[in-house]
Amino acid sequence: MIKYTLLACLFIGFNTLIWAQETYTIKGSVIDSSTLAPISGANIVGSTKHAVSSLNGEFIIENIPKGAHTFEISHIAYAPIKLVIEVDRNLSEYTIKLTEKVTNLDEIELLGKSDKRQAQELSTISVGVDKEFLETNRENSLMQTLKKIPGVSTITIGSGQSKPVIRGLGFNRVSVVQNGIKHEAQQWGNDHGLEIDQYGIENIQIIKGPASLLYGSDAIAGVVDIQPSKIPMPNSFNGEVNLLGETNNDLLGISTGIQGRKEQWFYRGRLTYRDYGDYKVPTDKIYYEGYVFDLYENHLRNTAGMEANASASIGFVTENIKSETFFSNVNAKNGFFANAHGLEVRNSSIDYDSSDRDIDLPYHKVNHFKITNNTTFYKGAHTIQLDLGYQNNQREEHSEPVPHGYMPTPPNSRERVFTKNTYSLNLKDTFKPNDRHDIVFGINTEYQNNNIGGWGFLIPAYDRYTVGVFVFDHYKISENLHLQGGLRYDAGLMRTTSYTDWFRSVVNNPDGTTSNVFLQRARDEDLEFGNLSGSLGLSYLNNNTTYKVNVGKSFRMPLANELASDGVNYHMYRYERGRIDQDPEQSYQIDLDIDHSNNYFDFGISPFFNYFENYIYLNPTSNYYETLQVYEYTQSEVVRFGGEARVGATVGNDLRLDASLEYVYSRQTSGPKKDFTLPFNPPLSTLLSANYQFKNVSFLKAPSITAEYRITAAQNDIVPPEEKTEGFQVLHISAMAGITMFKTAQPMQLRIKLNNVFNTEYYDHTSFYRLIDVPEPGRNLSISMTIPF
Repeated sequence: MIKYTLLACLFIGFNTLIWAQETYTIKGSVIDSSTLAPISGANIVGSTKHAVSSLNGEFIIENIPKGAHTFEISHIAYAPIKLVIEVDRNLSEYTIKLTEKVTNLDEIELLGKSDKRQAQELSTISVGVDKEFLETNRENSLMQTLKKIPGVSTITIGSGQSKPVIRGLGFNRVSVVQNGIKHEAQQWGNDHGLEIDQYGIENIQIIKGPASLLYGSDAIAGVVDIQPSKIPMPNSFNGEVNLLGETNNDLLGISTGIQGRKEQWFYRGRLTYRDYGDYKVPTDKIYYEGYVFDLYENHLRNTAGMEANASASIGFVTENIKSETFFSNVNAKNGFFANAHGLEVRNSSIDYDSSDRDIDLPYHKVNHFKITNNTTFYKGAHTIQLDLGYQNNQREEHSEPVPHGYMPTPPNSRERVFTKNTYSLNLKDTFKPNDRHDIVFGINTEYQNNNIGGWGFLIPAYDRYTVGVFVFDHYKISENLHLQGGLRYDAGLMRTTSYTDWFRSVVNNPDGTTSNVFLQRARDEDLEFGNLSGSLGLSYLNNNTTYKVNVGKSFRMPLANELASDGVNYHMYRYERGRIDQDPEQSYQIDLDIDHSNNYFDFGISPFFNYFENYIYLNPTSNYYETLQVYEYTQSEVVRFGGEARVGATVGNDLRLDASLEYVYSRQTSGPKKDFTLPFNPPLSTLLSANYQFKNVSFLKAPSITAEYRITAAQNDIVPPEEKTEGFQVLHISAMAGITMFKTAQPMQLRIKLNNVFNTEYYDHTSFYRLIDVPEPGRNLSISMTIPF
């Protein structure tokens, strides 16, 4: 049935999505070249279109055809300028700087900088992700949506959860920042996803490589910076409804967002709900721990889930201040594949195949509540930014109450409960003493309080305090040569709380007798950490080519699980033990980047070399505890290198071809796993894509069709007890178009995607379920629509 549906969709697409004239939207802001303050009331006038900048300096000009267009920007208090903008599909937002009128000046020169130009002047290796990319590549979770970016992968946990991996490093080595505040949940766990609603996000900056200088601990591998949305235009109101349906797990989802503004006050709001069943895999058997588990109609039993999210914000903006307060709550309940949660499920009385939409044991519930405030003050040559945040992360892991070892049958299903409260404060002053220097002084502070509950112990309750101060300078040596560098010092305190089992265990005494005692799993400990980090980089722009080099030192404070875990992780069916004397991870890295682009062709290469003095990892030992293998956290020297390469070309006016390649090599040079790689090290992978842009026809606007073909090599370089992963090829096809039903209405956006077209059975080396030989999801047809109003 799916095959015929796909053929029908493609037939309709090819026969109706034709005869178009491409149009685009120009967005930007107008600011004072000296103070960087926004300019209100500036006129942006073209041959047929014009706009006036808002109170915060922003403007939008819609329905601009492809090609070069000249605009004159003027204001009564500033010298007018002319700006030529090349309008095409790579159009980015522009920042236009106006210079105050001075009567004795004969000539005034001005440069209108786009966001792309500003990114080129920075030495860090970063990728900007806009709303169009997010909507075009939307998957079941935010990180799965970003997986198309070279160097970015995910650890997936079922169909609705995932966590970021940048160049082979994940967990707390990638800092996720939303609205200026670091997202703090229980991201240390393999099976813990990222509790962020991907709808309503307009702009993400992904930094590849060490970024501790500006972001602090946990940014040792990179940053996913989810930036605040643009402030609405004055006296405006708009919104959208996002609808989504998928066939693989019978997902139904809806998300509705609104935003509006009067003159100085503005607001936003969004509600999201998703419900899905067990997802299907292209196999009918799973092999685990020597057992064979049959799957009913290819359903991976008990992987259904639901998600209900709500967010709102209110803000205020004038020429001298901009402030916005955000409220959000993400709530999810997800089942775990029953046969992955130990072998006791073989004796369970639960009928896991009675329904593909119910959520039986084992499952988890997560609720993440967040309040943040971003306030920016414009004071002459100073821009002062204050970020405040509070987060409450409540996570419950439920499983069948089954006795283990000396532990009797538990009283309920609440195996583990984690409650984390996080308070954050960031203060940053950007000072521009002249047209050559942009100096930034900053301080970041954070306090975490994490409490535990439930009958199963893994990590202790703890408090964590961190504070960091930094200074950074962007020095313009010349118009096309820029130097950036800075230093940072961080101090931290980790305070763990003692824990004693609620049941007695039998222990052997030195005299040969035995005793029944309450075992102590954790002790009261105070651990202090301090670290100096920094970076130095250079960027050079030569016509259409940009060259970058960046050298950086980053660090990461050890986590509670690495320091003091001492219990059974039933999701992984192993016993995990921390080590209290772990040192902070320290990483040294050099990044290079060469990027060339013109109207028809672009390519880039981004190699890196990375050295860890003391990488922390979970090492399997030859010891056993109550029949479970003991894994212990340890440290070793690690050398890593690799990078990404990309090339793209525009053929004619309608066809776009792209190819990217990514590779990471890791090697432990000391420790018990010397000469082995690291866990979850991604294999060599290539993504080929082709996009054809059709012409408008009738009510269909800017229709297009895209084919993506991913080729991934086998991963034979593993660290025991990992198993090798075979290579694979998988094809995805998508089509999208705007639909105009009424002349005065904005077009609706329709997207049709078919993932894993040939229902290929393959294994992603960075997938959580790959560890128990579960393949990736099978063929999935998704249809989504965005309806603006």
